[in-house]
Amino acid sequence: MWKFISAGTTGGPLLRSLNGNKGRQTWEYDPAAGTPEQRAEAERLREEFTANKDKHHHSGDELLRLQSAERIRAKKHSPPSGPVPDAPDAERVEEHLKGGISFYECLQQEDGHFPGDYGGPMFLLPGLVIALYTCGVLDQIFSPAHKREALRYLANHQNGDGGFGLHIEGGSTMFGTGLNYVMARLLGLGPEEELCVRAREWMHARGGATYITSWGKFWLAVLGVYSWDGMNPLTPEMWLLPHSKWTGIGMLHPGRFWCHCRMVYLPMSYVYGKRGTCQETPLTAAIRQELYPMPYGKIDWNAARNQCAKEDLYYPHPLVQDVLWWALYKAENVLQGSWLRRLALAECMKHIHYEDENTRYVDIGPVNKVINMLACWLEEPGGKAFQKHLPRVHDYLWVAEDGLKMQGYNGSQLWDTSFAVQAIAEAGLLPVSARCLRKAHEYVEQSQVVEEAAAPLSAYYRHISKGAWPFSSRDHGWPISDCSSEGLKAALTLALLPEELVGPAISPERLQDCVNVILSYQNADGGMATYENTRSFHWLEILNPAETFGDIIVDYSYVECTSACITALCSFRRQHPEHRRAEIAASLRRAEAFIRSIQRKDGSWYGSWGVCFTYACWFGATGLAALGHTYANDEALRRCCSFLVDKQRADGGWGESYLSCQEKVYSQLEGESHVVNTAWAMLALMAVGYHKVDPEPLRRGAVFLMRMQRPSGDWPQQHISGVFNRNCMITYANYRNIFPIWALGHFRRLVLLGEEEISIHS
Repeated sequence: MWKFISAGTTGGPLLRSLNGNKGRQTWEYDPAAGTPEQRAEAERLREEFTANKDKHHHSGDELLRLQSAERIRAKKHSPPSGPVPDAPDAERVEEHLKGGISFYECLQQEDGHFPGDYGGPMFLLPGLVIALYTCGVLDQIFSPAHKREALRYLANHQNGDGGFGLHIEGGSTMFGTGLNYVMARLLGLGPEEELCVRAREWMHARGGATYITSWGKFWLAVLGVYSWDGMNPLTPEMWLLPHSKWTGIGMLHPGRFWCHCRMVYLPMSYVYGKRGTCQETPLTAAIRQELYPMPYGKIDWNAARNQCAKEDLYYPHPLVQDVLWWALYKAENVLQGSWLRRLALAECMKHIHYEDENTRYVDIGPVNKVINMLACWLEEPGGKAFQKHLPRVHDYLWVAEDGLKMQGYNGSQLWDTSFAVQAIAEAGLLPVSARCLRKAHEYVEQSQVVEEAAAPLSAYYRHISKGAWPFSSRDHGWPISDCSSEGLKAALTLALLPEELVGPAISPERLQDCVNVILSYQNADGGMATYENTRSFHWLEILNPAETFGDIIVDYSYVECTSACITALCSFRRQHPEHRRAEIAASLRRAEAFIRSIQRKDGSWYGSWGVCFTYACWFGATGLAALGHTYANDEALRRCCSFLVDKQRADGGWGESYLSCQEKVYSQLEGESHVVNTAWAMLALMAVGYHKVDPEPLRRGAVFLMRMQRPSGDWPQQHISGVFNRNCMITYANYRNIFPIWALGHFRRLVLLGEEEISIHS
């Protein structure tokens, strides 16, 4: 039976942590674990998912809930039984809140964080399997149980046409199909197994794997089943360019790219420059012939460089990019094996080792984690750096009833816990929630970044970190503007509650350090980007080589990040009004102007990190509301409310499809409304005082949320809620619990009890 392990130490002396592995999430397989009844229930959950996989693509994290079954049975509160009335009173809503909070506390770990599935993308796990196979350690990391669950995941998420999508809810793509076909073969499926036959037919009908995207070409070349000559160059010499702005060309230096972009293309360029390729085996020789509808030796690799299936082409290459790749392609004949190439490869490895050491070998994300590991192996196959990577592979793996997947980060622990603190505290039910909040407080305190990455930061293109909060865990350590803001708001919220109930407050000096980082994130346009400032020109996006993703080259200002910073700074200055008073006020004025400048004419904002307009409207509305603007006094907020109210559905909820993210036009979900979208819309409307004008949409939304709540206090996992880079969706499993609690808590206090604002009290 699979067991979830929180703060585990598997990895021995090679595993390094700054805080006793708090927030670390791993799954281990123990065939003797659990009772016969529990093992039978786990199998029933798997069978139930498979039976419904074509209607419900998303797992419900049921194995995690199964592991907490005893706590769930023993919890004190459950939602009321019987039909939800059309006009519930405050007492009825309170009982639903108690049931929701009590259930969610059952999932909380001893270190205080709330674990959950952060999967969704279908291209992550194949890259890991290819790298492990190339490095000769696949069987060391993937036991037979791992392989069985990974193949289960593939079978559950193969589309009806035989292909695989970019993510679990997406239509089939060559990127998803090609890589997952290869993974299936490496994990032991034969070429005539039904899954492989259907996937191969899908690929061949569209020209074969030469039409895979550039990232797919990279992984196939690593495995030795695609020629490096069929790739547009990933020239490592770009890391030798001058970085200074005054040189002009310094604005093209990868140190000015968005950190996720540069940290992926850094090890990619090393592997490309070294032509790092798996030693041929009978299996790779067979795969090489299976991927293409023509003999491998007949492929025109120069033509293959720019081939891309229409199903994958979200961001087509502009002509200037094709000209650039042609020139660099010709230059490879000179650069390969030269002294300049050796110098460039050494520079790349210097930065790779810095990233590994300063993240305790977690790395910023799953793609660069795996390619950094591969680069370390290519540099020194038995070396200590490569060995340190191996234990941290498990930090990215998640097991649910749909199988084993690779997550889009090492989790969303701090992000979810910070939201949970605010949602639960603002419900105003401290007798029910004090123990939960105390543990969450411990996690928030332990996850703050309390020291900078290794000096000199500028030499490694790192932004300041001290005082900020990361998305996941302290060991990961990359801070983000919105995560820092939500972490700060959680700390400030907890500081208002009795210390004897929720623990001691984080010191003002540490909070001030966070404010310093938040202020540093502000861009020239007044907005805040994600990890760093915008370091170069937006027009550099014409160099985006990833056909599948949009807006990856530089870090842009976003409504979500900017609003989070606004609300955090406003919360901070209420408790510490004299600290950097003038600077904070000036920053808030500029941030407000940015939010107003990007609002659409219809009153909405476009969401870049959640689905989609509903999510962004919550941020835009709460940001402006924190500055004193309301429905009554602000035309922009009236337009936002009109937009949201217009999207409410017949069942009382809101439901937005991920297609909104791709098409940048609001798209309604098919079927029932979505509890997370509903909660976001309600929170936005209540933040600006719309309930004082017309409480009816809020009443209908609250009734929908209560009717969707399960007898256990849980809410159902519905369609996917997260997104990155416009086109790829990602799971936030905890949102289904956090946001209904948050919305119902505000509804009870603001609408039913008539409180003027949400104040924190016991």
